[in-house]
Amino acid sequence: MEASETGAALIWSPFGSVEEARPVAETLVQEKLVACANILPEVMSVFSYEGQVQSAAEVGVLFKTHSRLLAEATARLSQLHPYETPAICGWHVDSAPQETRDWLAGLLPGERQ
Repeated sequence: MEASETGAALIWSPFGSVEEARPVAETLVQEKLVACANILPEVMSVFSYEGQVQSAAEVGVLFKTHSRLLAEATARLSQLHPYETPAICGWHVDSAPQETRDWLAGLLPGERQ
């Protein structure tokens, strides 16, 4: 089975704080572009920005979506994200149990519960 055929996809993106991440996560869940967002505690990010190596405390968010919604969800996340240049990475999941795939299929029009 190809990764895109599992029906599962993930999106990773850091935010400056829980207060910034939560409304974006809630919007994506309400819009049925993601089924869930896990807002992880503080992570230390080291990155290159504007030609300088910088670091900052951030929170990471892992979004769960259906593979058919991956492009739309990442595009919408980019619109909502408070950063000028947000780091947003999405990928298809290689393996997921049937229960997870069924849950994510509920995001699709005609499949919604």
